[in-house]
Amino acid sequence: MELTVFHELTQEISLECFFMTESQQEEKVIQLIDLHHFVECFDSEMKILSYLHHSINIVEHEGEKKGILFCDLKHSPVPDSNASEEFRRRYGLSELWFVFVEETFVQDTACYTDAIIENSLDIFYERIFTFSFFQSIIQPLK
Repeated sequence: MELTVFHELTQEISLECFFMTESQQEEKVIQLIDLHHFVECFDSEMKILSYLHHSINIVEHEGEKKGILFCDLKHSPVPDSNASEEFRRRYGLSELWFVFVEETFVQDTACYTDAIIENSLDIFYERIFTFSFFQSIIQPLK
């Protein structure tokens, strides 16, 4: 992402999310960076539609609206999937994707498999990935 684009988007977060605490705004910026880098790595034709007002990002991919939720297990627990299902219905999403974000590539995906099973993620999400941010590696788990 170009620095000017990043600056414009962070300004938008500051203006639109003025009611959020500084740490919540920081989390939103991280969500934005994860989303943009994921799109660059997965399919640069994917269009970002909405990311500001919910933790699920709305994109257009292959002509359909899809939701993408990022989770870094080192910094936060897996969010409640029931809320994701309600979000899908409210915004008319054809699919929900769950993405485990990690700083470095992890070959042993057992911790992600455990999280998928413990939280029934495979029931709520059509696609599940790991995304090694700095190596720009996306690995499908489902």
